[in-house]
Amino acid sequence: MSLISTSRAANKDTNTANFKVALVTGGSRGLGKSSVLALAAKGTDILFTYNNREDKAAEVVNAVETLGQKAIALQLDVSQRATFADFTNRIKAELNVHWNRKDFDILVNNAGIGISSPIETTTEADFDLLMNIHLKGPYFLTQALLPYLADNARIINVSTGLTRFSVPGYSAYAMMKGGVEVFTRYLAKELGARGISVNTIAPGVVETDFRDGAVRNDPNMKAFLGSQTALGRIGQPDDIGHIVASMCQDENRWINAERIEASGGMFI
Repeated sequence: MSLISTSRAANKDTNTANFKVALVTGGSRGLGKSSVLALAAKGTDILFTYNNREDKAAEVVNAVETLGQKAIALQLDVSQRATFADFTNRIKAELNVHWNRKDFDILVNNAGIGISSPIETTTEADFDLLMNIHLKGPYFLTQALLPYLADNARIINVSTGLTRFSVPGYSAYAMMKGGVEVFTRYLAKELGARGISVNTIAPGVVETDFRDGAVRNDPNMKAFLGSQTALGRIGQPDDIGHIVASMCQDENRWINAERIEASGGMFI
């Protein structure tokens, strides 16, 4: 299913070919939503995916429209690789119909879930789910989308501060994100001839609904983690979204194959 906004602010150029287009996975909530809105605020049109909250996706579409940009929300479960061929055909069609284009300019691999448990109780099912969503999903979705990614495009892969510091219970999750960081470097090497830069953003703790808002809803945990961060607080979604948008701007085109941690100085 698609949710589409086609309006644009009256004082903007109506030639859609003049606008950059971004695709953000998991754009209906949390860091993905913040990235969508930050990109839109910088004049980027948006394609984004959502898993099962069509109502939340519709809210984001409306918010992008308020910023004067175009937004299209498409349902996608990034753990289901078998659906990627159909999804890329939908992307191709949306680009043609709404932008008269065959490609897009920015890919943000953000979609994810949080599962934590000690090594001794981690199940194979949970391990496989984390792998399918956080590692296999971005790898093969990016592969499927490469023919539709413009030369000189930007790819941002979302990782985590947990690949630098260790917190009990996150071994499987952090392993997958570590793989994403390696993937980033290889993508940058292999796509460099097309002028495509690829970077990793690694957030620290951010106050979202991740893991059912485990951090957001626990004042003691928030206080402790804030005390372990140089800037004295945990992150907010906009702290990350604005960095993602900034990394996709032309003035940052020479940053490539880097892991950029955005944790406010956590556990340093």
